[in-house]
Amino acid sequence: MSRIEVSIDIDASPDRVWQVVEPIENHVDWMHDAVAIHFETDQTRGVGTSFLCDTKVGPIKLVDRMEITEWEPGATMGVRHTGIVTGSGVFTLTAIDNGTRTRFAWIETLKFPWWLGGSLGSSIGGSLVMKPIWRRNLRGLKQLVEG
Repeated sequence: MSRIEVSIDIDASPDRVWQVVEPIENHVDWMHDAVAIHFETDQTRGVGTSFLCDTKVGPIKLVDRMEITEWEPGATMGVRHTGIVTGSGVFTLTAIDNGTRTRFAWIETLKFPWWLGGSLGSSIGGSLVMKPIWRRNLRGLKQLVEG
C-alpha cells in the first residue's frame, strides 16, 4: 500500500472551496488525471454516491470505481476505491487565517494490482508519479477557486 499526502492553501473560505469541490462531475476540471466521471447511482452527492472515473496517467488508462464514504459540506469528502486500484482517500478543508483562507488536504492510501507492480508499484507509483500529479491537481483547484 502507498500513502500519498498533498495539500495547498487557497485564498478563499472553506464554503467557497466546497462550492467547487462538491460537484463530483466537475472534478475533471481540475484533476488532470481524471478524464471523465460516470455516476452509477441516481444520487450525485453525499454518502453512498457511486461513480466510475476514467483515469489516464501517461500511457496507463484505467477505470477507478469509487464510492463516497464521508460527506461533511465545507469540511470533508471521503471515498473508497473498489476497482482495479483499491484503498481510500479523503479531502479535508480547514479554515485558516480567521476563515478567509482554506488549507485543502488530500490523503490517499492505495493498493495497486500485481500487473501495475503490486506493493512496489504502489510505493513508486505513489511517491514518484501520483504525488506530483496530485500537487498539479491542487494547483489547478486553487486557480479554479481563486480565478
